[in-house]
Amino acid sequence: MKLIVHPSSLKGSITIPSSKSHTIRALLIGTLASGTSTVRRPLLTGDGASALGAARNLGAKTSSEGDVVAVAGRGDSYNGGSDFFDMGNSGTSTNLFTSAAALGSRRRKFDGDNSLRSRPFKYLLDALVPLGARYERERKTGDLPFTISGPLKGGTTTVNGVSSQYVSSLLFSCPLIKGGATDFTVINLQEVPYVRLSLWWLEKQGIQLEHNADYTKFHIPGNQSYRPFDMTVPADFSSATFAVVGAALTGGPVTLQGLDFTDPQGDKGVFTLLETAGATVTHAAEGVTVSTGGTLKAGVMDLNPMPDALPAISVLACALEGETRIVNVGHARIKETDRIVVMREELTKMGATVTETADGLIIRKSDLRGARVSGRDDHRVVMALALAGCVAKGETVIDTAEAAAVTYPSFVDDFRALGADMEIVKE
Repeated sequence: MKLIVHPSSLKGSITIPSSKSHTIRALLIGTLASGTSTVRRPLLTGDGASALGAARNLGAKTSSEGDVVAVAGRGDSYNGGSDFFDMGNSGTSTNLFTSAAALGSRRRKFDGDNSLRSRPFKYLLDALVPLGARYERERKTGDLPFTISGPLKGGTTTVNGVSSQYVSSLLFSCPLIKGGATDFTVINLQEVPYVRLSLWWLEKQGIQLEHNADYTKFHIPGNQSYRPFDMTVPADFSSATFAVVGAALTGGPVTLQGLDFTDPQGDKGVFTLLETAGATVTHAAEGVTVSTGGTLKAGVMDLNPMPDALPAISVLACALEGETRIVNVGHARIKETDRIVVMREELTKMGATVTETADGLIIRKSDLRGARVSGRDDHRVVMALALAGCVAKGETVIDTAEAAAVTYPSFVDDFRALGADMEIVKE
């Protein structure tokens, strides 16, 4: 599917879709709880659908009515379900459910699409081995597909935190280990807000654990359990990034409804970046509004806590007066694509002056022109290039546009409601 975009100004109000990160955590905990949990407004496209499938593969029974999903969990019975987990394109679901699968003795196989097969999982798999897991990889050139079995028995291990998902995976499964406590050390920790998001869930569940101030040391007693819950999935700050950056690029005002700024999601930091650049951010009962009325200033932008914002911020940087340095976000290279390489290549096609660094990008203010660009089957790249099309001269054609539905199924409809000139062409 292609998305054709022409120059547009965005203004109006939209409601932001539910959080992928919260949805996956809700389905995981619901699966491992004793009893039936109710998950309201989950995001069940893309990664959410993969997580729902993984929940069933672990033995949970699920049913849905409207936008409510009931998850009847397995409790401490870890060998139910099936042997094969098709994780699609979902790295988060793969990582979080891998440790859960290792709680039991059953041998499970995980696989996914070509994009998922290109992503690293060995850091997590190696961290699970000292805790009692056994795994095998089927290919010498990649980590997926792999098989894993347990049962986890606790002990001491070290995990590379280049992706916070490896840390979160241990956090969710170690409390359920039957036996002793688990102590683990995190090296190279990135994306700290996502660790805090996982801890937020564990606190709500009453899980006991200890950690140091910088989240590099954890002590987690075993023999704990999850209880069923009833919650509404919060709105997604990662998805909100595209609308607020679009407002800054085209002037706005754009009002976003449904966001909770007390939520631990790291991507809410994008609003601070926009204010620093000179945009106006106003909080009111009806939502948060972003607009611009003058020159936006370039600067240094540390995206370590919010790597998913890199594609959209790269487009924003093309409009900022001066030179923008996007730094400390090397872990964006192990997302659905190497987003540092991809955004340099695709924005260059549109006339941007972009230099790649080891951990980010240097982007000078550039007048973008319409071009044929590739979304690389990466939802955030597709949506970022659509923003670029809104401010580029001429027509922008983006391929693999269907990928946007992974986290934002209503993206095109919402942006059309804000005034974007976008057309979907099915191939």
